[in-house]
Amino acid sequence: MAREIGSWLSGPEGVRPDDEAGWPGQALGLPKSGPGSLARMGRRFLALLIDWLIAYGLSALAMTVGIVSIPTLSTAVLAIWFVLGVLSVRLFGFTPGQYALGLMVVPVDNRQHVGSGRAIARGLLLSLVIPGLFTDADGRGLQDKFTATAVVRR
Repeated sequence: MAREIGSWLSGPEGVRPDDEAGWPGQALGLPKSGPGSLARMGRRFLALLIDWLIAYGLSALAMTVGIVSIPTLSTAVLAIWFVLGVLSVRLFGFTPGQYALGLMVVPVDNRQHVGSGRAIARGLLLSLVIPGLFTDADGRGLQDKFTATAVVRR
């Protein structure tokens, strides 16, 4: 009897590396590891934290000059973070935080670069926080899925 109970209590078998399951990003044509492979959630979160701290520092600097007041500080941080992210992704393909961690944003539909529309849509979805928490089977956030982009290692 212990054998029958143990068989269903232990859960399903784990995926072995030699299985046909593939790797995150295989369906997108991305390599399994190294440059061009999908970035993991931890590195993406750290890059976002670095970008947020940069935006906070810039808004605090604007507050000392008198451009921003204390009641509008949080709005200023969000606005600076959004503008910094959209401009840097459009111009360079990565934000300062992504650059520091060796990441970049690439389109997955065979375009050469992330356009302005995609960068704005991606920034708006990220500013809502919730789309970034839900991922697809490849580990991409919903903001990347909706804008046909992916955060990969440089």
